[in-house]
Amino acid sequence: MFDDLPPDLERLRTLRVWHALWLNRIDRKIALLERRKAEEEHGRRTRPQTPEWVVEVGIGASKPPVQVHAGTCHMIGSRRRPVSRDEARRLLADGLRACTHCQPDTQLHIIDLEVAQIGAMGHLERRSTGSGEHGVATLRDHTGRPVPLPVSLLQPDWVSQGLA
Repeated sequence: MFDDLPPDLERLRTLRVWHALWLNRIDRKIALLERRKAEEEHGRRTRPQTPEWVVEVGIGASKPPVQVHAGTCHMIGSRRRPVSRDEARRLLADGLRACTHCQPDTQLHIIDLEVAQIGAMGHLERRSTGSGEHGVATLRDHTGRPVPLPVSLLQPDWVSQGLA
């Protein structure tokens, strides 16, 4: 039998202490790595879901909405709040500015009301509500009378995809 251990008791006890210290050190490192892995997994499970749509808000007590973004847009400022798809569509239809980077108006199938002339129907007029809000967009005909917005500008995605 191959025996490479020292023959005397004193050296054997020294080796035992040395190995016990190394085992404790290895056990502590294993426990640390297991704890770190469990914390990372807990963080992944409990991380809030990225909102689909975000409104960047302004400064002040009323914090008026400034711009609509897709939830994954990296151009969103630090002042923001998540919004539903319907609210994002409503805000854009009401004339709130869309982010030029992520283009939520295109993703939501809303025509850029500020740039587009609405054909023979007339023009778009913006007016402020005066209460610090983002304002209201109104479509007006050539005589200046208000015209209801066409349904095609505000139709939900399920209609444009033929799921109606």
